[in-house]
Order: sequence, then structure tokens, then C-alpha cells
Amino acid sequence: MKNKKKKYGIRKFLNDVHLWLGLASGIILFLVCFSGTVLTFEKEIKNIFADDFKVSGTQTMEIEALTEVLQQEGEVSSVSIPAEAGKSYEFRVKTSPEDRRGTTFYVDPYTGDYMQTKKSSLDDFFMWNFRMHRWLLLDSVIGRPIVGIATIIFFILSLSGVVLWFPKKLKWKNMKSGFKIKTSANWKRINHDLHNTLGFYACIVLVIMTLTGLFWSFEWYREAGSAVLGTKVFNRGGGPSFTSNENITDADEASIASIYNISSEELNYEGTTTISFPSEREQVYKVRKTNDNGWSPVTSDQLEIDRDGTVLNKEIFSEKPLNVQVASLIKPIHTGEIFGTFSKIIYFLACLIATTLPITGTLIWLNKMKKKKPKNRARKQEERVKSVTE
Repeated sequence: MKNKKKKYGIRKFLNDVHLWLGLASGIILFLVCFSGTVLTFEKEIKNIFADDFKVSGTQTMEIEALTEVLQQEGEVSSVSIPAEAGKSYEFRVKTSPEDRRGTTFYVDPYTGDYMQTKKSSLDDFFMWNFRMHRWLLLDSVIGRPIVGIATIIFFILSLSGVVLWFPKKLKWKNMKSGFKIKTSANWKRINHDLHNTLGFYACIVLVIMTLTGLFWSFEWYREAGSAVLGTKVFNRGGGPSFTSNENITDADEASIASIYNISSEELNYEGTTTISFPSEREQVYKVRKTNDNGWSPVTSDQLEIDRDGTVLNKEIFSEKPLNVQVASLIKPIHTGEIFGTFSKIIYFLACLIATTLPITGTLIWLNKMKKKKPKNRARKQEERVKSVTE
């Protein structure tokens, strides 16, 4: 009696999609996920190896005096003042026309001594990983769409993998093995469990990573996401701009210390305050303050203050519409900074698992191929014997 051929159903289709897309994109996904894992704790690793800048004293100097000290290094554009006493201030100084973003200087607020951040081998190492993660070390025009396509594939792999994780018969006794790794089994079974079980646990975080990561890869995706959210994603232009009152004289101008005091009154909580100084482009003070006791270390409230101390605009993050909040948090949601160290650890583990998935998946496929070869040989031998006897 001839064996009936198995029907090519949805599960078989998903399995083939999962297999061949995974094999086709495996190397790229490994490189992108590995570099993403390295970048998760970039700031923390850099801080460990950074030169320690100790400050000491009882009476802090005026911010204007500290600014004047740094003006010999270039154009001072902003200052970050920590809430906790005994910590250095961080000034941004444009040391040359080419230094568009400015260089960070750590300043002792008690003495005026300062130290410029120095480039190290770690900077080059993390930049290499950043370029790998974003563009595969290629020109951005070429690398960005390749990474974007690989990210779409990874999204499909994540969803199809979850569907395949569920057994054909949804019973607890069939499902419970998918929640654990059988360490006492042979290496092939352990490898299968590493792919199947760890992939399931990391799936939600990986889906979030892929959906947010695509905002950097494709403009059409960014526009579509903005349309869905009802507000622009990566709105670097910000909201409405406010111009300074032209009638303000030099005598009317408030000191930076006064601007800081005004911001402390308007935003009455403990946190780091960053004050961007007026420039030719924007002739008002822009203040950003993070709440040390807030639910997220990356959210901030903002003020725009005129040169005479008049508050022109006040934006409280928690009072913004939910869609605006989500749009402004795309980057920290993608990198895991959204809830600080806690979410970073989760993202690090998920990204590390994602790095192993192309390896364990390929090994599963190779093991299945080895099993098929003896069967094919035996079948051919049976056919030969059958043909001779006939």
C-alpha cells in the first residue's frame, strides 16, 4: 500500500519561509545583532574607562565665570548642571568650525579647572560597531537599505518562529517542553532547545527592536509610522520656535544663574538641567531638565526663556498627547534606554539571543540534511533492487 503524500499546509509553508529566509540573511543578521549587543552598554563601558575627574570645594563659581574660562577653548554652547552637589558640570564647546556638535568639557564648579574628553581606542571600537549595526561598514546609501531589508526579514522570522513554536496539538504536555532547555540531552537537542526556547522568550523584545529600527532604514516607513502615530517621528525641528524680544537691552539681560533659578522654579524637582545658550540662529535660552525620580531617565521637560528671563514656552512631557510621547521615544525604545539599566539588561540578553539564532538555526538545518542523506541512499538502493528483480 502506497504512503499518502503529506499535504503542503500553512505550517509547512511557514517552516519553509522561516528556514530559507533565515539561511539567506543569517550572516547579516548575526553581524547586526552582535554589534547591537555591544552597543547596548556603550555609555556605561566608556564611563568605566574614562579618566576620573574629581571636584571639591564649598562654594560654586558663577556659571558666567566658568563660561569665560572655557571661552579660550572655543564657543561655549551649553552647560549641564547635575542636581547632586560635588559633581562636575558638563559644558559643550565648539572648538572649531568643523566641530559642529561641540566637544564635552568637564568643569570643576568650585575651582574652574576643566578637562576635555579625550578620544580613546574605545571610541573607535564603538564607532566601528555603530557603523556595522547601521550600514554593515558600507557607504550609508548602500548599507542602510541592506540592513533595512534584513530587519524586515528578521521581523518575519520572529513572527513565524513564534507560530512554529506552538505544537500542532495545543495541549500542555506538548507545550511545556518548549519552555525549557533539556541540558541532559545530546548536543543536537540542546541546540534545538536553545533556538526554539530562547527565541520564544526574546521574541517580544526582538519585534519591538525591528519595528523601531526600521525608522532609520527607510523614509517611506518613517512617513508611514508618522501617519499612523499622527505626529512626525524624529521631529528634530521641534515645535514652534520663539524669537527674542528685540527691545531687550544689555542691562535687561538676565544672568545664566538667574536662568537656572527660573528653570528650577518652573520645573520644581530634582534632576539634571541642561541650558543651551542663545545663538545667532536661536536667540533664546533653551532649557531641558530630566527628573531623577521620573519613570524614565530619557524623558525631559523643556522651557524656552528670553534673554531677560521671560518664560516664552513650557513643555511638560507627561502632559503631551500619548502619540507625541511615543514618537519622541522611538530611539530609547529601540536601544533599551527607555527604563534605564533594567530595560538595558533585558535588551542586552534579547540581542545576545538574537545573535545566536542564525547559528543555532543553521546547525538545526545541517543536522536535518545529514539525516536525509542516508534515507535518500537507502531509497535509491531499494529502487535499484526493485528494477533488477522486475
